Amino acid sequence: MLSLNREYTRQEYDDCWQLVKDCIPHAQIEKNHANPDSFRQIMTEMLPLLMMRHRRIPRSKWRDRLNATGKHWIEQVPESMPYEKWVHSMIGYHLDIQGSLCGMAMTQGTRNRVLNIGLSIKQIAVEPRGVSVAAYAESQAHKLTPLEKESILNKTDEITLRRLAIVLALKQAYIKAIGQPIGFDWSRLEFNVDEKTATGDGNMLIGWEFRIFKANLGVIRRNRLYEEQYQCVCAFYRGHRHVRYIWHETVKELSEWVQFINIDQMLKVLPKLSA
Repeated sequence: MLSLNREYTRQEYDDCWQLVKDCIPHAQIEKNHANPDSFRQIMTEMLPLLMMRHRRIPRSKWRDRLNATGKHWIEQVPESMPYEKWVHSMIGYHLDIQGSLCGMAMTQGTRNRVLNIGLSIKQIAVEPRGVSVAAYAESQAHKLTPLEKESILNKTDEITLRRLAIVLALKQAYIKAIGQPIGFDWSRLEFNVDEKTATGDGNMLIGWEFRIFKANLGVIRRNRLYEEQYQCVCAFYRGHRHVRYIWHETVKELSEWVQFINIDQMLKVLPKLSA
């Protein structure tokens, strides 16, 4: 997970944009240093480069592949290892970004087993700014089932915001994991967090694992420090015989599975990412 914890300079933007242009050509990001969304997208696209650098695999030794539903996986050059090892070396990944947080979820194995992974990041805040929590929740109600509405709506603002963020992140992570297009009816999915169940069109989502965690960020904008909270969910199909929710609530639990970095840490290794 990458925290966009401060503003960027034009030189930083130019350096990062050039790296993505050279190393991630499928990204096709229009150059616009004045647009913060452009910088967010650039930094997000750099995450696979960072991950492969940590694995000490040169950029010339791997390819970024894409299937018909928009799912990405990384395929290493076959000549670099025995075939039996190569078929299990595929890395499926999914990128997401919202506000000041971008991230990548990944898994390794055979190609068919690594594609069903999705990541969702939801800021725990109303949209647009200034509206009441009740009004914001009502605007999202069409994505919820009656059971979910009962659990989320007409509660205290804090409970409504947190529960809504969790359920929406669960749904979005699953939708992205299965490669569904924009326009999918979210109300076809139901997540009963209390009972630890999840269904799609009334059928249990057997075999799916949902890892749930929260990120607290400190972000500097115009010399002021702002605190932001994000709800994150990673959905992955493991093929077991039940639905599994895994909550990462302590720093120790989270550090065993999630790595957090910031802009300065990413920029520090920038010259090495294209190697």
